[in-house]
Amino acid sequence: MIEIWLNPACSKCRTAESALQEAGAEYTVRRYLDEPPTVAELEDVLARLGLEPWHIARTADAARLGVTLPAKVVEHRAEWLDLMSTHPRLIQRPILTASDGTTVVGRDPGSLSRVIASDM
Repeated sequence: MIEIWLNPACSKCRTAESALQEAGAEYTVRRYLDEPPTVAELEDVLARLGLEPWHIARTADAARLGVTLPAKVVEHRAEWLDLMSTHPRLIQRPILTASDGTTVVGRDPGSLSRVIASDM
């Protein structure tokens, strides 16, 4: 089973969901704007991705949200996580996690294929 964090208004999210459907993958949808991830959930996803919060941030959206982003350094990691949980529009999308723990930011066909293959 794959979980996909998506924004239905996002074309990359719709493409990812279509790829899941075409592959016959079982998946659940989390509309992360309606149900923002907790800091702990973000920590888990980042650990599986091997990334820091600023690597999956939509920094261009910060100004539109009236958010000042902290420096991209480990000393400000907690601030990034709090901001992303409070303002989920800052989170890159879609994020897909397979039942085996494989996690990707599914913005390209290769990433989508990897998560689908790991779950089949």
